[in-house]
Amino acid sequence: MKENRIVFLPVPESLRGQLAEDNESHNGGGFSINPDIPVPVEIPEGREKINFEELSWEMILSGMLRVIEAGEEKQEWIEYYRNFVFVLRPGILGEFTEAAILKARNGDFDMALEILDALRGLFPAGCRPYAILGLNRALVLEERAAQFLRHGKKEAAQAVSAAEAAYGDLLEPEPPFEDALFNGGYFFLSQKNFQRAAECFSRYIEIAQDEDKRKQAEDIIREIRDCGLEDESFREAYELIQQGRAEEGLGSIHDFLERRPLVWNGWFVLGWALRLLGRWADGAAAFRKAVETGGGNSDTRNELAICLMETGDYSGARRELETALGEDPENVKIISNLGILAMKSGRENEAAAFFRTVLDLDSDDPVAKKYLEG
Repeated sequence: MKENRIVFLPVPESLRGQLAEDNESHNGGGFSINPDIPVPVEIPEGREKINFEELSWEMILSGMLRVIEAGEEKQEWIEYYRNFVFVLRPGILGEFTEAAILKARNGDFDMALEILDALRGLFPAGCRPYAILGLNRALVLEERAAQFLRHGKKEAAQAVSAAEAAYGDLLEPEPPFEDALFNGGYFFLSQKNFQRAAECFSRYIEIAQDEDKRKQAEDIIREIRDCGLEDESFREAYELIQQGRAEEGLGSIHDFLERRPLVWNGWFVLGWALRLLGRWADGAAAFRKAVETGGGNSDTRNELAICLMETGDYSGARRELETALGEDPENVKIISNLGILAMKSGRENEAAAFFRTVLDLDSDDPVAKKYLEG
């Protein structure tokens, strides 16, 4: 709850008549105002206080949602406020969920999460609306993490951890929420946590109602197992490199590749470790092998381009970056690398154009800012 932004006031007579009409219309008159319980009101930003005469239902609704979310008042007050909110906004679940989704699409992830957290407080844990809101919250956190990773933001690791924790909370209850298992499987798949992804999809298959999704889950599990991606050596290598222990991870990933030489994921992880160690030519060779064995996605080509750039193969780096950009045209890391490549090649105007594009997508990008402002 925002500090010092909530005051408790009685409902003014001027609003009671309006509420009575709405209550009769939507709820059959099943709710009545308790004059002994004051209502919370959120003071608008930039104001020190509010006049009683300007009190509105929007201020009261906002205040109630914040108090319910915080859960710091008496329990009977909280239940009263929940009922009050549903009288004020019978369609609040759909209305506010749509608003949160729109905020997330526009990149305002903090506001989207604030709306969803406020909504969750209206429903008891374990009910379907609570689970759906929890999944929406996890999806917002996942999208924020994906955007931070695409933009190379330093907060990316923290954002990934927040999304992982949200999915972890969703997957604990029994019986599990079907859509949480399915979406959780795809999230862990994107994080290269193949063991956890397989667990989610396996649990999903047991309760799946959607046959198309069931088949997707079965196909993913089959591919994970056929490629040996649940292998302990692969998991260990990925975790070591992620922790900044690339030299230690080399042994594990070489062990995996000796047994699975045609699995592109293994070559990608090897290339990733070698790039972090500054072994550019070896890293480029590993990433090329990843492309040859089926991993020619934008991430692999971007990594390959970095290694090629460092070995002086600018034409090869440009070719890989342009291919990657065609697959992922708003990936800030790829566009930024095209800018760096242009700068290294002495094409100053072209570099500036790429960095301006980067700032259009991410106004806080440090590399683009440094180049354009320097």
